[in-house]
Amino acid sequence: MTPTMRAAVYHGRQDVRIEEVPVPRLRDGEVLVAVRRSGICGSDATEWAAGPKMVPLTRRHPGSGHLGPMIIGHEFVGEVVDAGEGFAAGDLVAAGAGVSCGQCDRCGEGRTNLCRRYYTLGLNAPGGLAEYVAAPAGMLRPIPAGVPLDHAGLAQPLAVGLHAARRAGVRPGDTVVVIGAGAIGSFVLAGLRHLDDADVTVVDFAGDKLDRAARLGATRTVDAAGDVVEAVRELTGGRGADVVIEASGAPGQFENALRMVTDGGRILAVGLPKQAPAVDLFGLVLREITVESTVAHVCGADLVPALEILSAGVLGAELLDSVIGLDELTDRGLARLAAGGVDGKVLIDPGRRS
Repeated sequence: MTPTMRAAVYHGRQDVRIEEVPVPRLRDGEVLVAVRRSGICGSDATEWAAGPKMVPLTRRHPGSGHLGPMIIGHEFVGEVVDAGEGFAAGDLVAAGAGVSCGQCDRCGEGRTNLCRRYYTLGLNAPGGLAEYVAAPAGMLRPIPAGVPLDHAGLAQPLAVGLHAARRAGVRPGDTVVVIGAGAIGSFVLAGLRHLDDADVTVVDFAGDKLDRAARLGATRTVDAAGDVVEAVRELTGGRGADVVIEASGAPGQFENALRMVTDGGRILAVGLPKQAPAVDLFGLVLREITVESTVAHVCGADLVPALEILSAGVLGAELLDSVIGLDELTDRGLARLAAGGVDGKVLIDPGRRS
C-alpha cells in the first residue's frame, strides 16, 4: 500500500484543500524531509486571494515541469527521514526552497536565484505545507544546535531579507532608510545589522511594528503619518538618504523613496506594489539615481548566515505571530495574512491536529 500524508493542495483562488495524498517519491539528489514547521508569506496569501499567479495550475512550469493542483509552502524546516545525500536520519534542516541547475551562466555568476531553469518548491512545484516533502539536498542546511524550530522556521524569509540587504549596496558611513516595518522590512533590517553598522531609519505608522524595529536595532524610527520626506531631509541636513529601501509595497511609497534619496543615491525595490507607481523618470535621470531590485535569495550565501542570526534568539521571538495546524491554514493563516491582519510570521506545524 502506498503511504499517504496530509497536505495543503492549491486548486485555485480561495481554494486550498487539506487532502490525503501519497508521500512523495524521491528522485536523484533528493532527501525526504518530515516537515516540522512551514511558514506562509505574502506570496502565499496572494495566490490564495487572487491567484493563480505563480502556481502552474493551467500551464506547465518550464523549470519544474509541474502542471495542475499543487502542494504549496516554500518556507519550511524539518527532520531528515532517510540517510543519504550528505545527511543522516534525524538531522534537522532548513530549506532554501529555490532550485537551481548549477550549470547555466547565472549559476556560474553565483546568482542562483536567477538560474535559467529556476523554480521554487511550494510556488512552482510541490512544497512544504505537508507532512513530508522531497527536497534537493543542495538546498538544505543544518539547523544549529539549540535553535528552536519555531525560530528556525523563519530562516528562508530571513535569507531573503539578508539578500536584499546585500543588494542595497550600503557602504560605511551611508545613511539608510527602510520604508516598511512589517515582516520583510524587519528581515531586511536584521540583514543590514548583520552586514554593517549602518545608520538606519525605519518608516512606518506608530505602533507595535515601529517599536519592534527599534528593538531590532534601528537607529531611529519615523511615523509615516507625518511628512516622511521632509523628516528624512531634516535628519540628513537636507541632502537626503544615501540608500532608500522600499519594503512596504504600499501606494505612493516608491515615489516617496525617489523624493527622499540623495542625488546619486540608490533605491532598492523590495515590496511588490498592487498598482504601478508613478515614477518621475525625468528627475530620476537628471539626479542619476540608481534603482536596484531584489528577488528571493542565494542559498549558498544567505541561508547559513540567516540561521546564525536566528541562533541569537532575538529575531525569532520578535517576529513569530503564531503556530497553527494544517486545518487552521485558511482561517487563521491565509485569510488573516491577505487581509493585512498579521504583523509577524505564521508557522504551520503539519503534525498538529485541531
